[in-house]
Amino acid sequence: MISLARKTLIYEWRRFIPVGLSVGFAGVLLIVQTALVLGIFGSAAVYIQESSADVWVGYPGTQSVNYGRTIGPDVKVHLQMDPAIEQVESYQWVDGEWYSAKTEGGSVSVYLSGIATHPDAMMFSRLISTELREKLREPGAVIVDPADLETLGATLGGRAWINQQPVHIVGLLKGLRGLGGINVLSSQESALLIAGLASSEGSTYYLARLKQAEQLPLLLKRFSTPDKRFGNYEMWSADDFALRSQRYWLLDTGAGVAVLFMAGLVCLVGVMITSQALKTVVNSYSREYATLNALGASRRSLAWVVIEQSLWIGAAGLTFAAVVTTLLLNVAQYYQVPVAMTPMAALFCMLLIIVMVLFSSLSAMRSQLRVDPSLLLR
Repeated sequence: MISLARKTLIYEWRRFIPVGLSVGFAGVLLIVQTALVLGIFGSAAVYIQESSADVWVGYPGTQSVNYGRTIGPDVKVHLQMDPAIEQVESYQWVDGEWYSAKTEGGSVSVYLSGIATHPDAMMFSRLISTELREKLREPGAVIVDPADLETLGATLGGRAWINQQPVHIVGLLKGLRGLGGINVLSSQESALLIAGLASSEGSTYYLARLKQAEQLPLLLKRFSTPDKRFGNYEMWSADDFALRSQRYWLLDTGAGVAVLFMAGLVCLVGVMITSQALKTVVNSYSREYATLNALGASRRSLAWVVIEQSLWIGAAGLTFAAVVTTLLLNVAQYYQVPVAMTPMAALFCMLLIIVMVLFSSLSAMRSQLRVDPSLLLR
């Protein structure tokens, strides 16, 4: 009976094209939606994921990296005293208002990141080159994402103001786009000047690199109870802090809940469309199934025929979805739309599509196989 499923697909392929297309388009919707979720909300942790620090230290209870508050300079001393830590670095976060001649008197909200400019700096080490980092040593020098130039009303080499302090763009860097605002990079000195702060007042975050990665669990345990002599602070591993930031934007904000609702709606629509398409195909074979049943083929064997057909249709739909989504995601990246895809996310989408097809096939054959064969042979 299993070979019957393949033979039917081969010789009656025209009947199954609508089902395969419905599975394929449902897969496209699901994968693109997943890529958008990962891209949009993954950008909330771009500061962490594009840096090489093992641990981050900030104000206790910080929900997301963009909600950091200043912690005292004694925390940096405390970190430098720990034998497991090799390097400590300050990271200054500044909420700013960008003004330029082309913004016509208005302002644009930006997130200014004050980073270290030495060659082995950890902040954005996976994104920024040494040559571009050195350019930030100029007073007032900033780097922006080329996709944000139009919004900022700026050009490479152009001048503007952040919080009434003059700045000039010395470089463009793709991959800086974040969630909720425009990212601008500067040196720590420039960031402190723009924020009106002194280095002695502390920093928004302190980053640390360990001498040996396996020491991370013990370090986190040692710092789990803050030493009040050094002020208020909390330590997170880089992975945990990135996940915390993403989870906040995804689950604790209205935008995240709306996107998750849309993803669930896509799955539901996909199941409904695929189920109806499969029902149409199964119903078209009513007399054939009734004849086989009357000749002695069990309902279970007939059910396996439908299931195998569904799996082959699902495989064809997945292939179609993979080709189409690859093209769509490449186009999206070309136009700098925030999309991302990981192997685990792709595997999850594939499994979900297969489950959707199997569920639809069970729904399609349930009513058909319960019908009395004699009624269908009239």
